[in-house]
Amino acid sequence: MAESMKTQAVKGVAWSAIERFSMQGVQFVLTIVISRLVAPSEYGLIAMLGIFMSLAQWFIDSGFSNALIQKKDRTEIDFSTVFYFNIVVAVMVYLLLFGIAPCIAAFYNEPLLKIITRWVGLNIVISAFSIVQRAKLTIQMDFKIQAQVSFFSVVLSGVCGLIMAYKGFGVWALVMQGLLGSILNTLFIWVFSRWMPGWCFSWRSFRLLFSFGSKLMLSGLLHTIYLNLYTLVIGRSYSAADVGFYNRSLSIAQFPSQTISGIITRVIYPLQCEMQHDAERLSQSFLQYLRMSCYIIFPLSVGIGVLSRPLVLVLLTEKWIPIAPLIFTLCVAYMWYPVMVVNNQMLNVRGRSDYFLREEVIKKIAAIAILIVTMPFGVKVLCWGLVFYNLLDMVIGVYYTKKVITTGFGQQIRALLPAFLLTAAMGGVVSLFLLMVTNVYVQLVGGVLVGLATYALLSYLFRVKEIGYLLSYIQKK
Repeated sequence: MAESMKTQAVKGVAWSAIERFSMQGVQFVLTIVISRLVAPSEYGLIAMLGIFMSLAQWFIDSGFSNALIQKKDRTEIDFSTVFYFNIVVAVMVYLLLFGIAPCIAAFYNEPLLKIITRWVGLNIVISAFSIVQRAKLTIQMDFKIQAQVSFFSVVLSGVCGLIMAYKGFGVWALVMQGLLGSILNTLFIWVFSRWMPGWCFSWRSFRLLFSFGSKLMLSGLLHTIYLNLYTLVIGRSYSAADVGFYNRSLSIAQFPSQTISGIITRVIYPLQCEMQHDAERLSQSFLQYLRMSCYIIFPLSVGIGVLSRPLVLVLLTEKWIPIAPLIFTLCVAYMWYPVMVVNNQMLNVRGRSDYFLREEVIKKIAAIAILIVTMPFGVKVLCWGLVFYNLLDMVIGVYYTKKVITTGFGQQIRALLPAFLLTAAMGGVVSLFLLMVTNVYVQLVGGVLVGLATYALLSYLFRVKEIGYLLSYIQKK
């Protein structure tokens, strides 16, 4: 049984990685090319809608996906109930967005946002039709289908966006790219998942799922508001170009942490839910995946941060150079993201969504205070505020995790310390290399190679056991 679960995990991680990296990789390349064709201010217009779109998405899902995965005795009635609830809420939310679109445009003093909001908002309704199918595939550990769906959706929609950007459609290239991506993703997931909702709705099922999911929804709502509050503040206080700079730097800085953490937690969550009553196995699993996540993400985040200037100059051109220092700061902030995610996930696994909500309330009170203090000093200081917040987030998360499993601060620090020290050494070596050369192409390519060689060599010399885990995954794959 244990071996079977391990095999499932390996296969799940492999296909989830294929999905994320193929999708994110293609998306990254397309974004780089499109960024050369559109202005930062046009990216800023789309980013200004981030808080409204994110809030809408959280209201639609309402934590039901995690509730379905966590529930042990789930039935087809549960799936159908969640499906119809999502559709109804999605339509209601879209109608609300449609109505307040003029207010959003007036708030930012950007008249074009009125029509953009109404078009972008359609993504909410479209994606609502595929939420349950994805949850069902995750429960079944079928990440192969999700990988195929995501890849083809991103490629086809990205090509459309690229052509439109080349033809001079500007911000509408971004709008249509997102809309077509949602349509194709939903269409493909319906075709390949082979699940159809039944003609049934159970209020009893709804109440049971909502009792767990609602707390996750409120927690996620607080977190979503906070993350997008920066875009809201920058868009209101500064310019669309500043929003574009912040949004692009954030997406680059978050790329390694969110992508890899998403791969691991997405696969491990249903497996950990199966062992939720075995405290010892759960604790071992928790530490193993925490170490693995940080061993991979720490050097990637620091590497991107240190190489931010040559990276921007080579890939995005001179017009995007203001984001280089922002990328560095945000990379420092989000290198701790896997610690936060793995700890928060443990609360869900143990069914303690009440702790999750309590934790989010405390963190977001502190977060708002940090934002208020840093807001008058510009975008760079706002980003350093995010560094402080993420460290605080990590500490609070570990505190609450200790309440549900026996793994506390000391054990987690010992687990993270090797990866942290190796990463610090690697960052120092790459920084010295950058001082020795002036050509940006040599800086970028050479910096990557020096960083990889340094990290691999130090890992081998100090016999870091995560190397063995990675080789094991590769061999079993």
